[in-house]
Amino acid sequence: MTNRDIIEILKQDYQRFPVDQTYSIYANNVFFKDPLNEFRGLDRYKQMLGFIQTWFINPQLDLHDISQSGDTIKTRWTLSWTTPLPWKPRISIPGWSELRLNADGLISSHIDYWDIPRLDVLKQLFRS
Repeated sequence: MTNRDIIEILKQDYQRFPVDQTYSIYANNVFFKDPLNEFRGLDRYKQMLGFIQTWFINPQLDLHDISQSGDTIKTRWTLSWTTPLPWKPRISIPGWSELRLNADGLISSHIDYWDIPRLDVLKQLFRS
């Protein structure tokens, strides 16, 4: 699999997120980190996306940019979803990801960064 293949697969995965993700582009011991989670392992990664699919209403991951330099792929995105609360607030988190490829061309590290503080995300639950 070439680096160009991984870029195209990631573009397609973002459009389908969190359904039918291409887990074969990730190393079995992939490291994942975001402002709320930190873990290692493909099974845990699958569980996290399953949680999003189960508990988030209309999750959407809009890809704004994707680029690669050496073994690093950077994506810029906005993640949004409707919460299952009675007043159905829509949450939106702009951010970016840094994905690192191992010697086999698989994603061995996936770190998400948010452009807004966690408290600002929480405040979105209470806006009208």
